[in-house]
Amino acid sequence: MFDLNSYLLSKRKIINEYIERILNSSSESTPIVSAMKYSLMAGGKRLRPILCMSAAEAVGEKSDIILPVACALEMIHTYSLIHDDLPSMDNDNMRRGKPTSHINFDESTAILAGDALLTLAFKILSSSEIKNNDYKNMLKISGIIADAAGYKGMIEGQMLDISSEGKVLSIEELGKMHYLKTGALIEASIYSGAIIGGGTNEQVESLRIYAGKIGLAFQVADDILNVDGDPEVMGKAVGSDINRNKSTYPSVIGLEKSKKIAEDLVYSALKAIDTFDNKAEPLRLIARYIIERDK
Repeated sequence: MFDLNSYLLSKRKIINEYIERILNSSSESTPIVSAMKYSLMAGGKRLRPILCMSAAEAVGEKSDIILPVACALEMIHTYSLIHDDLPSMDNDNMRRGKPTSHINFDESTAILAGDALLTLAFKILSSSEIKNNDYKNMLKISGIIADAAGYKGMIEGQMLDISSEGKVLSIEELGKMHYLKTGALIEASIYSGAIIGGGTNEQVESLRIYAGKIGLAFQVADDILNVDGDPEVMGKAVGSDINRNKSTYPSVIGLEKSKKIAEDLVYSALKAIDTFDNKAEPLRLIARYIIERDK
């Protein structure tokens, strides 16, 4: 029987070692490098890089070929968390069980650490050694990731999140905001792994559908955890959405209906990859993990 916990632990170890190697490649340790390391190595689920690697495996390729891309995605995700936590954004004091970057250092350092991680991610994407020197597909996925992280994706989602505080959103508006803020980068992670892994057009499209469903399910689950999660387990405060008067799935449709939507999204995600063989088993189990996790 496939052991998801062992799989996730082994992938996190590989990802962390690769990230440490990149950050330690500089001969000097500067304050900005220290700030980058602080947030990047603070722990975390490493969900986006793991999904990227799992997608490559699902189409039959060894996941080590996608490792540089996977780690670039984690850097982009971490940059977004650093900036999200800033006083001008969500004003959070804890992240991954540690003081947020602007609390541990200062606001200017946190901003620059986020900027540095974002630019380093695209340096990695532009210099990665991919199997068969697949530069055409590397250009393609660089564009996909840029769209997902930029003003057409995550940044637009963050903007909608900020501008909607104090407003009651419709379920359609909420879904759009969550997809852009969280789902787009998750979708890009899986899409990238499928493309570099050499998936057929049909496989890539099936994985893209799967990704869209679990990306939204992840954010619905986050909304639920913000209501009834354990802050000690999560490593960050709960109830912040209510305090900031944000529209969330529980606030719009209630907790039980939110859980039902998350379940339905996972069911649809699994349906999208039901023709894949057992190499896609990690993706199937991760879909369940996304809505059953406690942090």
